[in-house]
Amino acid sequence: MSGRRGLLVLFARAPRLGTVKRRLAREVGDLAALRFHRAMLASLARRLGRDRRWRTVLAVTPDRARFPTPLPRVAQGRGDLGERMARALARHRRAVLVGSDIPGIRAADIAAAFRALDGRADAVFGPAEDGGYWLVGLGPRRPAEPFRGVRWSGPHALADTAANCRGRRVALVRRLRDVDDAADLAAWRARR
Repeated sequence: MSGRRGLLVLFARAPRLGTVKRRLAREVGDLAALRFHRAMLASLARRLGRDRRWRTVLAVTPDRARFPTPLPRVAQGRGDLGERMARALARHRRAVLVGSDIPGIRAADIAAAFRALDGRADAVFGPAEDGGYWLVGLGPRRPAEPFRGVRWSGPHALADTAANCRGRRVALVRRLRDVDDAADLAAWRARR
């Protein structure tokens, strides 16, 4: 947990047919969902992984999965989503975690999150349009259990996590749309 540069964690599931983007796959098919997942993962790794302002790792599940990226890999380990995210963020005193299904992420967004943590914020979030968040970052004065009792995959995820940060300074970066279903995918394609 040392070093001047922050740690960026790309949080991802192994790109395997039938196991990724299940909500999206129900509407567009397993193959289309897999193609989207692979494309997003490769794009994010390329765009964000080369930036020298932070160190980037890929936190993977299943733990021994192979990924088509040169980024260093770390295992997510066992547990629910919150336990796995907490473990990934605990690897460094200033860490930012993003998912692999947010096409609009730019390096400037990650830089803004680290600036917030370098400033006065103890935690930083990138709100998603659906009430969740696409980015979470924690600094040295992080809450003890930031993900305890969070209602994932719904409109309460950000509010629940922010409530766990009570007494800490919280910052927000810009709101983005993640791709969870066919409507999200269509909206992203229309904006491209």
